[in-house]
Order: sequence, then structure tokens, then C-alpha cells
Amino acid sequence: MDATTNNMLRTFLESEHKRLVTEIEEMEIEGHEALSEASGENNYRDHMADQGSATFSRELDMTLDENVREALSGVENALKRMDEGVYEACERCGAPIGEERLKAMPTATMCITCKAAEESR
Repeated sequence: MDATTNNMLRTFLESEHKRLVTEIEEMEIEGHEALSEASGENNYRDHMADQGSATFSRELDMTLDENVREALSGVENALKRMDEGVYEACERCGAPIGEERLKAMPTATMCITCKAAEESR
């Protein structure tokens, strides 16, 4: 991969890192506020449907939080791989991942062949 493409991908990953960190911080603030509001509720007087909606909402928030944290981990891993000079190499077989694949998915860690084999299991 040429230096221009590498710099473009690094710039994208660094901006994505900042965006994800900000999103996690916002989710944590919202989570603390929601917890404060919920702590004042009397669950005995709430209707069961309201309790179910609240539970669903909390579980959805937890899933979204987990997804953002997973994305952040992938970005951090990609930046680390760049720093170590192994960004373009497949973690499984060592073959080149391919510039087009990395442009499409900058957090990819496997070549298309290894990824296809992993997904077919």
C-alpha cells in the first residue's frame, strides 16, 4: 500500500476513534441520568407493561453500548497494527489483506479467504 493510502486510512481511523470515544462518553452520561431518574420510581405502582418497556430500553442501551465499545476496540487494534507495521498482513495466514479490502473495511484483520473460511464454520 502506498503512503498516501496508508495516511488516508490512519486519518480515518484516528477520527473514528475520537468519534467513538465521544459517543461512549455521551452514552455513559445518559446512562447515569437514566439511572438517577429510575431510582426515584416506585416499581410497585408501575404497570407491568411500563416495567417491560423500561427493561427493554435498558437492554437496548446496553447492546448499543457494547457495539460501540466493540467498534472502538477494532479501531484501536487497527491503529496498533499500523504502528507495529503489520496492518496489511492477515492475522491468520500472514498474506496481504489487500488494499481494496482495507479501504472498504479499515478494521479488517484477515484476508478475504481466511474471513470467508471463518464465517463458513
